[in-house]
Amino acid sequence: MAQGLFVTGFTVADVLAIQSKAKQMIMEGKTIMSWGDSGTSVTKQFPMTVKETLAECAYALRVLDPETYEPGRRIGQSTVDYIQR
Repeated sequence: MAQGLFVTGFTVADVLAIQSKAKQMIMEGKTIMSWGDSGTSVTKQFPMTVKETLAECAYALRVLDPETYEPGRRIGQSTVDYIQR
C-alpha cells in the first residue's frame, strides 16, 4: 500500500520521470544490482523496490492530478454491440 512518499515536494513531471525509470529498469531486467570480479564486489541497493516505486507513483499521480489520474478513469475504452438477426 502506497504511503504518499512522492506527494509532497514532487511535481507530476517528477513522478512521471520516476515512474518511467522504474518501468525502464523492469524492461531491461535491472531490478538487482550486484557485481563481483577477482575479489572485488559492488552492490547497489535502491531505496525501494520497483513494485513499491510504481505503487507510490500511481498514488502520487492520483493525488497531484486527480482529474487526469483518478482511480476509476478508463482511457481508450470502447464497446461494440452486435445484434444477431
